[in-house]
Amino acid sequence: MAIITINSANIDREHICCAIGNDKANQARALTKKDWMREQFKDGLVFKRLNERGKVFIEYMPIEKVWKPIVGKNYMAINCLWVSGQFKGKGYSKQLLEECLHDAQAQGMDGVAVVTSNKVKPFLTDKKFFLKHGFQTVDTAPPYFELLVLKFNPAAENPRFSDHARAATTPNKEGFTFVYSNQCPFMEEYVGTYAAIAQKNGIPAKVVKLSNHEEAQALGSPFGTLGIYLNGAFLMHELMTEAKFEALVKIQTNTK
Repeated sequence: MAIITINSANIDREHICCAIGNDKANQARALTKKDWMREQFKDGLVFKRLNERGKVFIEYMPIEKVWKPIVGKNYMAINCLWVSGQFKGKGYSKQLLEECLHDAQAQGMDGVAVVTSNKVKPFLTDKKFFLKHGFQTVDTAPPYFELLVLKFNPAAENPRFSDHARAATTPNKEGFTFVYSNQCPFMEEYVGTYAAIAQKNGIPAKVVKLSNHEEAQALGSPFGTLGIYLNGAFLMHELMTEAKFEALVKIQTNTK
């Protein structure tokens, strides 16, 4: 099956995998993602997917412009590599990764970087996949993030997590802080719901929407699209159901 590239010329007529339902909710979610993508194309964003109706895609961009707290130069940074459902086990992850590696080499970059985790976590590609394809861990950030790199130029300086990422904190020290971007089409809707749940249960909630890569590199979580902080400390990056977040909030109210 063919891999196609989504760009400014075809984005209005092509789906972008993350939210592919035809219902109004998913159509609205997809629009937030597409608006974000349109702004990032000029900064080198690449989005490639399988030419099928499914969640099989890779998204990457130059590390200097990536929406993650990573410090580096002349690397390509993978935002997301996702193969789900019936498409698993057919070699598409490798095929998509090779697309990224080829593009990075063609642009004369020193390598490719990706954020993953020391244990399998939701929405992060298992690091075993990247290790299998020659990546190596070059930095870590609490509580579980790892920065992996595949170098084309052995003499190149390794990228690293920013001091902000290594601190795993946010300035607001009261209640929940949600730091997110529209890089994921679900974030705006879910973060608004989480904040309302927290406030309903008497816990302060602050929402920080990242508007450019400079803010993301300075304030974002290593996951990039979402960071959930509690009393100033990083808690998790996971997008969860309302019921699961409500249970999390109940635990916090019961421990006060």
